[in-house]
This record gives sequence, C-alpha cells and structure tokens, in this order.
Amino acid sequence: MSAPGPVVCVVGPTASGKSALAELVAERLGSAVVSMDAMQVYRGMDVGTAKTPVAERRVPLLMVDVADVGEDYSVQRFQGEARACVDALLGSRRTPVLCGGTGLYLNAVIDEMEFPAGERGGGRRDAYEALARARGAEALHALLAERDPRSADLIHPNNVRRVVRALEMLDEGVSYAAHHEGLHKRAAHYDARVWGLTMSRDRLYERIDARVDSMVAAGLFDEVRHLTDEGLAVDVTAGQAIGYKEVLDALAGRCSEQEAVELIKRRTRRYAKRQLSWFRHDARVRWIDLDETGLEDAADLVCSDLGRRPANGTI
Repeated sequence: MSAPGPVVCVVGPTASGKSALAELVAERLGSAVVSMDAMQVYRGMDVGTAKTPVAERRVPLLMVDVADVGEDYSVQRFQGEARACVDALLGSRRTPVLCGGTGLYLNAVIDEMEFPAGERGGGRRDAYEALARARGAEALHALLAERDPRSADLIHPNNVRRVVRALEMLDEGVSYAAHHEGLHKRAAHYDARVWGLTMSRDRLYERIDARVDSMVAAGLFDEVRHLTDEGLAVDVTAGQAIGYKEVLDALAGRCSEQEAVELIKRRTRRYAKRQLSWFRHDARVRWIDLDETGLEDAADLVCSDLGRRPANGTI
C-alpha cells in the first residue's frame, strides 16, 4: 500500500531561505505551510525564531503558536498535531508544504517513528534532573557513560536534557545510541518530496549574522523580557533555544548584551552545520544550490516535480 501524499518538504540550514521558498510554493499550489520548527510552536517566540509575521503571510502557516513557553512541548505531541494538519490538507485535495530545519521533527511526521516511554517524563526524569542539580552535569553524564558508553559518546556533557532522556530510555530498555542510528532508516508515513537548500558557507554565515542583527534591532531583548513574565526561563525547553538562552543569560547579568549577540551568531552557525549534516544523511533530499538558482526558479522546479519522480541529486 502506497503512502499518502504527495507532501512537499523544504529543508536546510537556518537563514537559507526555506520559509520564503515554502510560502512561494504553497501559494502556487493553493495550499498552506506546515512549520517543522521545534521553537516556532511557542506563542510569543516570534522575533527570535524568525516567525513570519501574521500580516506578511501570503498563505496559512500551521503548527506555530500552539504551546505556551512554560510547556515542555514534546516531539510526540508535535507528531500527532502536525500529522493532523497534513491529513486535513490532503483530505481537501491540497498538497501540504512542510518547512523547517528541525530534522527530528520532520522525520517524526513523514516517517514511521515511535518514541520510547522514557521521553514522556515523570518520576525518573525528576530524579535525574535533581541529581544534575545536586552533583552537576558532569556527574550525570558520568552515570550515563557507566551504563551506556556509546550513548554517552554522542551527547555533550552539558546537554543535561538529552543526557536525562538517554537515561530514561535506558530505564525502558532502549539505548539512545541504537535509537539514534535508526533515525534516518524509517519506513515512509507520507510520500514525501524533500528539497534541501544550500549555498556557499560564507554566504550562509553572512546571512546568519545579518539575521541575528536584524532580530536584535527588531526587539529580541524586549521579547525575552516580556516572555519571562509568561514563564520563559533557562530551565524550560523554550529557554534552551538559541537566541533566547543567551539573552536570558544577559538579562541575568551572566554576560553582556554584546557577548550574548556574538554567542547567538556563533551557536547559530554551529547549528546550521549540524542541520546540514542531518539532512545530508537523508538520501531523499534533492539539493537546490541557491548560489546558482533563484527562489522563483526553485519554486518552478518544486512545483513541476509533483507530476514525476526524478532521481536524487543536486539541481
């Protein structure tokens, strides 16, 4: 039985132009964009996530503003809610356009993926988090290294949330390392046509730096100040987002505003490299080089493909 679809997916590193292309494609198809961004789900996190302002949207933008900043929004919840959006569009004979750079969230939607019970939280999570607070992140990581060295090698000691998750998964009889290896080897849930955007590294980094400067000018620090009254803090998921964590640190006096801005740029560039690495592991991705192809031509290519299935490769 063939997977339902087709579903268009526009992926790539941050600041590469994904949103602009996805909106252009959705407009031509008379459809909507379904965001695949782990942080755009949060209400009020607009400037720092580069969320397209409501007044500027040319098509509906779905899977944004569905959670409060104090919530621990999970990939399982995203999977169910995003698939409901996709199914509704397919049911109305429209082609969904999925857009984003959070590879795990995209795969959770378009592939058959189940998540271990350990990701749901509960008493074990509280206990591990308490251990991290009492003895420090390195002690928690050492516990993981003792129980599952392969998983510990994949996770930075300072990434407490992921270390906690890996320990929870072990308690459920699942190795994070084994789970990680299988993320790119899943049966299809939808007939996904995946397009990746790329450009020279220098150009991408210039775009990232310019975007961060624009965010600051647009009021990123004021946005974070407001969101702290809504529950944003460094110990909630939303507070770990690049841009928000650094500004929270600056507001708390742990660094200067200029240091925060430079950290945001540096960490965003590193994140872009990780995004590219993730998507390059996916053989379904057909790459569009934006150093050679404009957005209009890219949209033509994506739309014209819906009636055929060319081989993978770089366009």
